[in-house]
Amino acid sequence: MSGLANAVVICAVVVLVVARQFKAQQIGADRRWWVIPAVLVFMAVRDPDLIDHHHQASSVALLAAELLVALAMGVGWARTSHVWTEADGTQWSKGTKATALVWAVGIGLRVGLFGLGVALDVHQGGPALMLALAATLLVRSGLLMQRANVGRRTYGVAGAAYEPLRKDPV
Repeated sequence: MSGLANAVVICAVVVLVVARQFKAQQIGADRRWWVIPAVLVFMAVRDPDLIDHHHQASSVALLAAELLVALAMGVGWARTSHVWTEADGTQWSKGTKATALVWAVGIGLRVGLFGLGVALDVHQGGPALMLALAATLLVRSGLLMQRANVGRRTYGVAGAAYEPLRKDPV
């Protein structure tokens, strides 16, 4: 895929993600939360420019660092998102000011890694960024689903009516 097409895909996903993160979103409403990350991973790994073949060790090290930043960003994004349950049982999330800080720090670290790559003369393209964005989205979505206990079976016990057993003081 051409560099221009990669740039358009990356920009579209980032705009979609940033625009949606500060709007309340129902958790678990879309059972295909993994589709966008899967498409990004597919596009990234099939691109021959994922690794700079002239500087393989440096390129792999930068990619690994990028993925670590992406994973940390996904964890931070999920942990700083406000999660709540409505009266009808639906679960929602919304980004907070701390979420914006996580994004700012993550982008700053990524810019620093890109600068390091330029200093080392390592070619870095869109595929590495797509792979990192996929990791961020996958981790964030998975952790939000876990925080909200989406998919947990109640076995016929209504969540609002359930109270843990209490022992009476003697």
